[in-house]
Amino acid sequence: MTDTPPPAPEQTYRFPCAQCGADYRFAPGTGQLICDHCGHETTVAEQGKVTPIRELDFKQAMANLLPLQEIEETRISKCPNCAAEVSFDADSHATECPFCATPVVVDSGTHRHIKPRAVLPFALPERAAHKAMTDWLGRLWFAPNGLREYARKGRKMNGIYVPYWTYDADTKSRYSGERGTVYYVTRTVMRDGKPVQQQVQKVRWTPASGRVKRFFDDILVLASRSLPKTYTDALQPWDLSALQPYRPEFLAGFDAEGYQVDLDAGFDEARQIMDRVIERDVRMAIGGDRQRIHDIDTALSDITFKHILLPVWVAAYKYRGKTYRFVVNGQTGRVQGERPYSAWKIAIALVLGAAIAAGLGYVMAQGQ
Repeated sequence: MTDTPPPAPEQTYRFPCAQCGADYRFAPGTGQLICDHCGHETTVAEQGKVTPIRELDFKQAMANLLPLQEIEETRISKCPNCAAEVSFDADSHATECPFCATPVVVDSGTHRHIKPRAVLPFALPERAAHKAMTDWLGRLWFAPNGLREYARKGRKMNGIYVPYWTYDADTKSRYSGERGTVYYVTRTVMRDGKPVQQQVQKVRWTPASGRVKRFFDDILVLASRSLPKTYTDALQPWDLSALQPYRPEFLAGFDAEGYQVDLDAGFDEARQIMDRVIERDVRMAIGGDRQRIHDIDTALSDITFKHILLPVWVAAYKYRGKTYRFVVNGQTGRVQGERPYSAWKIAIALVLGAAIAAGLGYVMAQGQ
């Protein structure tokens, strides 16, 4: 009987300034660590040797056979409202959930999980993300003015590294189906007592079978449940070519969320994405004008994965008893969030619409 390996020790990272001893923070878009106390700067690359991004074996992970160095424990707190699991630094004891603005007391619980292999560093500073959000709100005519003003003058946004899985797989699929070829026949029909010729569409079906193969690279799956998936999906595309090997320095001054979607559940979603692409490939292989697919049998091999962190600026505002959440892609500045509506603006729009319609009706009646 083999002994269970001991859990990886919890790691706490601090990056003291070489000049004054205060903590550095990562400055988005610069590749620099900056000390807000004395202004000293240093580059992340100088902090140590950079290692290449390496994929991990999926089957090995599912059998709990990953090397111990791929596992870590982090200090986390779970939000009682939205269930977000966010890791905090050692000096944090009470804060607000960055996803829903609920007060959270940081407990001493730890989360044992697979280490991130790569991180996409923030490229957009908080000021630019805040401007992108307020500009987006400004384009929503029905948004309450009070919320837009509150957001414009509100507190700073939270920079959070959100967890994702990426999956690679080599696929080979056998398919069977039918190819449809459209053709037309001429028929004579009686219309108003007269014979009329018309073209009638027909489809000739012939059996079709064969094989398709495709290699999938970096199928991206959100590993968080803290925000509506429609928001985070709409933040795409991400330029994953800018991924950097994971270094805790990139997280200096930011929060990082622990993954809530396990590796196997994430792969189920990735498999659905793959299946949709494979079905499209099969339809193209069958050809013709129309296709019927009877069966697709796919074999997967060389399945690998990475746990990665992507940068998101988050704002959660409580306005008149309701929480409004907004997210900004920390790489591109793309904004998504709840679309608030002002009842009085909608009422004014309806009154104006009715007045315009009545005016047009009056003009038309006078013209007649």
